[in-house]
Amino acid sequence: MTSSQRHDRLRVAVAGASGYAGGELLRLAARHPHLEIGALTAHSSAGSPLGAHQPHLRSLADRVLEPTTAETLAGHDVVVLALPHGASGEIAAQLPDDVLVLDLGADHRLASAAAWEQFYGSPHAGTWPYGLPELLHATGGAITGRQREALADARRIAVPGCNVTAVTLALQPGVAAGLVEPTDVVAVLANGYSGAGKSLKPHLLAAEGLGAAVPYAVGGTHRHIPEIAQNLQVAGAPAVSLSFTPTLVPMARGILATVTARLAPGLDPRAAASAVREAWAAAYADEPFVHLLPEGQWPSTAMTLGANTALLQVAVDAAAGRVVVVAAIDNLVKGTAGGAVQSMNVALGLPETAGLVTEGVAP
Repeated sequence: MTSSQRHDRLRVAVAGASGYAGGELLRLAARHPHLEIGALTAHSSAGSPLGAHQPHLRSLADRVLEPTTAETLAGHDVVVLALPHGASGEIAAQLPDDVLVLDLGADHRLASAAAWEQFYGSPHAGTWPYGLPELLHATGGAITGRQREALADARRIAVPGCNVTAVTLALQPGVAAGLVEPTDVVAVLANGYSGAGKSLKPHLLAAEGLGAAVPYAVGGTHRHIPEIAQNLQVAGAPAVSLSFTPTLVPMARGILATVTARLAPGLDPRAAASAVREAWAAAYADEPFVHLLPEGQWPSTAMTLGANTALLQVAVDAAAGRVVVVAAIDNLVKGTAGGAVQSMNVALGLPETAGLVTEGVAP
């Protein structure tokens, strides 16, 4: 692909355009300087106008959703699969190798077929390059690279889970620097309801969710656990033990992840604070979307609303001998669609920040 070709407008098709992830991808694509929106597909919603499902997308409201088939998705430069878990593999296998396919589902994230089958209960569809450009590659306490190097010119990309993005970005600097014990990690997350999708289930109704906080997938059953462990191993952890508990809270968007890990053996908790902060600051000094906040300022989900940012704060709890990191992201932007666009930009040789913003929406 020549330099001029890289910066021509590229046609993108979105499968699953009626869902939250598909709608967010379209919101970002509509303002992307290098994208032209092509086919929009759905399953049960095929034949209806997009505006019936995504009324906020005014420029696309009159577009009619087509059935999700390989034939409909053919002829595009980029295909985004915003489909339920287990549905992407069959469609992707029918698309040409030279088309950039971004899978927002889980089908191609895990390297271990055994882990996939244990947590998802179906045959593994295979492993694609992992779409978290900021993922650290480290060994022996030193960073050796970042995942964006593996995404250059990729034509298949597995976009991370939203919880995975928050927890990975929160803890990986300490893992890469050898400052924390990755076999003693605890993550507790507050999650907005959009992360559960649009399915009409009783526990997702406003009557059930408003005024309530409800844990789910408790006790090591959440499907994002092996993906987080996989990432921390890439960041240098020989082994990972993670206690992971997500909680639905009454907000539409956002994840606030509180992640703690025991300080590595031999570190004096009373003297470790400066080294810990320096490790996080150095890891993200040049990242456009991951920001360590000034000391004393803690992230909130409101800070990231609508933006492709991950905002972090880190501290050392000397009495407990633990590092505490709080990370905030918008689960539909940095956690899903924004992360996909960012990875797409890297793969196509476009500016990594194209079509993405760091300014949130407030109040």
